[in-house]
Amino acid sequence: MADTQNPATTTTPSEAENDDSDYRPETESEIDDMNAQAYLEGLAALSPDSQGDAEDMDDDEDEEGEEGDGEDDDDEEPDEHAHYIEVEIEEGGQDATETEVERSELYRIPYILLFLVPFIDIIMLILGMAAARQRRQVMRILAHSQLGRLFFHADQGVEDDEDDEDFNPIFRRRRRRPKPDPNRFPKVPSDEGTRLMESGTFGTSDIQDSTTDLRTSSGSRKRLTSRIFERELATESYNRQKMNQRLMAQDMIPSTTADMIIHYNQPVYSGQFSDDGNFFYSVNKDFRVRMYDTSNPYQWRYYKTVEYIGGQWTLTDASLSRDNKYLAYTSIRSTVCLAPTDPNDKGDPYNLDLSDRGTGRTNNNFMYRSRSGSFGIWSIRFSGDGRQLVAGATAGSIVVYDIESRRTLHRIFGHDGDVNAVCFADSSSPHILYSGSDDTTLKVWDTRSMGDSRAAGAFVGHIEGLTYIDSKMDGRYILSNGKDQSMKLWDLRMVMSDSDFNDLPPVRQDSRFDYRWGPYDEDSWYVHPNDNSLVTYRGHKVLRTLIRCHFSPPGSTNSRYVYSGSADGKVYIWNMDGTIAGKVDVYAATVNSRAYHSEFGMDGWGDDDEFTQNSWRTCVRDASWHPNAPIIAASALNGYGSATGTCTVHSWNDGAEEDEGEPRMGYSVNQRLEMEPF
Repeated sequence: MADTQNPATTTTPSEAENDDSDYRPETESEIDDMNAQAYLEGLAALSPDSQGDAEDMDDDEDEEGEEGDGEDDDDEEPDEHAHYIEVEIEEGGQDATETEVERSELYRIPYILLFLVPFIDIIMLILGMAAARQRRQVMRILAHSQLGRLFFHADQGVEDDEDDEDFNPIFRRRRRRPKPDPNRFPKVPSDEGTRLMESGTFGTSDIQDSTTDLRTSSGSRKRLTSRIFERELATESYNRQKMNQRLMAQDMIPSTTADMIIHYNQPVYSGQFSDDGNFFYSVNKDFRVRMYDTSNPYQWRYYKTVEYIGGQWTLTDASLSRDNKYLAYTSIRSTVCLAPTDPNDKGDPYNLDLSDRGTGRTNNNFMYRSRSGSFGIWSIRFSGDGRQLVAGATAGSIVVYDIESRRTLHRIFGHDGDVNAVCFADSSSPHILYSGSDDTTLKVWDTRSMGDSRAAGAFVGHIEGLTYIDSKMDGRYILSNGKDQSMKLWDLRMVMSDSDFNDLPPVRQDSRFDYRWGPYDEDSWYVHPNDNSLVTYRGHKVLRTLIRCHFSPPGSTNSRYVYSGSADGKVYIWNMDGTIAGKVDVYAATVNSRAYHSEFGMDGWGDDDEFTQNSWRTCVRDASWHPNAPIIAASALNGYGSATGTCTVHSWNDGAEEDEGEPRMGYSVNQRLEMEPF
């Protein structure tokens, strides 16, 4: 080590050739071609004695030396105990000893590099482990059930095969889910539905037709033209004429071709005819309800608009009194607006606050609860006598309100989820009512015994939340739409008692499914073990929004059908046995019927890449069958980006796609029924 006290001695190239211990590559190309392992072995073989003849170098680094290896020398004095390897380079064929500074580049490589390289490898390994831990933490965050719902549709559209696992890289790994039974879906046609059709409760059956000689001699069903001819001749008995009239009515299913398209600048959330067919109202996202005179169902007249001041997000529902004098409409607030339908009444609507406990009979221990801590109404209905309102609201609450006394009669917490729909069971009685909730149940209530918050009974069968319920208004049959992509028919005589219902285990729901954003996984569908419904109807899509379903009216359809809107832009019409009787394709009737306007924006729903901003999208949220004419009015989120809405009028036209009258079929009007360029 003492020899290192004089590091200024330089070594010539000829000396390097005879001294194997002094490893000095002469050119940079030789350094590049050198095997890394041999180079390190050469460094390890260096002896401290071989450094004794090295010459001192200036503390300031030579600029040409910087270009040689790119290393920076410190200005500090070198440690006298450090060992270096001197590398000498010739330039221009001259010996490097000719000049000590200008002609020579001396590189001193400390032995500590031998230990620094593996130390750096260890540091990089530690950093890699930390990065792996960070990645695992991110994956755990992404696997959270609530966040996972936003990404659930990322792997949709891939066809299943036998090797598929119920695993998405975004979620935590789960065991492989067994393939469900392909025969688990309800039988079509339904045996119970067939019996209902043959009973005469839902239309006139073929059996009744044959017993009254309304078939041809060959046994086939008569054509509609033959029935009309017989009606005009009036040669049949009165009973046969009535039968003939009912059969004609139930055969007239409205077609896809639209008679009229009413365009709105905001989505339409609901639209219904009055019970007598003289009135139609449309409920819009712009917090306005438009009213139309439909006493002539083929020639509508606009006459009034009412508004909800201070609404939240959208109007949620509306209900017309049986005498057509008042319209109740709601938003996601506690206030119900009650507006007169008289076009000459220009006054403001009455505001009924359903959050006020009033002086009626209530459950004093009840407190409104919701995620936001607020009280909002999802559904509103008039009683048959027009004196009461029933409302379904957030956090499972149901409110019965007396209009004349302006007080709350009942306010209970009847469900474990939001109550999306309510209705009365009978048009002649205000006592029995139904409620459908996100907790998958449909419950029956008697207003005469609601004080203790106990239901009169319950229907179970849906495995996802209910979006809507509709009563046949006969005190017996009820229809419900569910997020499990099913519609169900129920009979009040088969209701489950409240005590039996409370003993049932909870329903298994797919926690990853959110009907607003993603498609429904059909493999998740199963038959509820305690299903007490009569008939199940499938084929439509209950997605994006709370899509509604209805019984067809007795006057224009002989109560033959049930029907529903759908997120695929159609109105589905079923026979009571579950078979499809017809479809009204609103998308096909309206696509590109209006020019694109960027100011309308986007409504914000749709699968990832299925649509673009310039695509026409249709989601039929509601539909109404005229009580006296073969006409369906479909209310939809409809337009480019689904940011606008339409009400389309579809009539039975025996398959004709156009007519010779004026205005021609499919003409477009604005919300005031004024024709203008679109």
